[in-house]
Amino acid sequence: MIRTIANILWHVPFLGFINALYAFLLGLLLTALVITAPIGLGLIQYAKFLLFPFTRRMVPVSATGAGQNPLWAAYSAIIMLLYLPFGLFAFIVGLVQCIGLAMTIVGLPGAYIIAKSLGTYFNPVGKICVPI
Repeated sequence: MIRTIANILWHVPFLGFINALYAFLLGLLLTALVITAPIGLGLIQYAKFLLFPFTRRMVPVSATGAGQNPLWAAYSAIIMLLYLPFGLFAFIVGLVQCIGLAMTIVGLPGAYIIAKSLGTYFNPVGKICVPI
């Protein structure tokens, strides 16, 4: 019950659905470009996470026990190396945003979600959204 209320609060004052929409649209664009598909698929999973952040979490595919094509894993690793500077920038921006939100009592739920997301900001490749 508390998690459901927290999900509603994430969408109403913090406009979490807009963040989810931006992540989804960027993920679609990057997936359509084919070369950046691993990043795009990770961002689409991140958008799913942003819709219900208090009842879901982002985990690496390897943590779920699901098998992955070795060629796709190698390609994803190469793309991750190319994404690293952008991911570092997104991580720093997210960290500053998290600290800014945590300075107020009202912003603490938003800061919590962004803190949970920092690993995905840095590396969206090979992450999936799973229920808690």
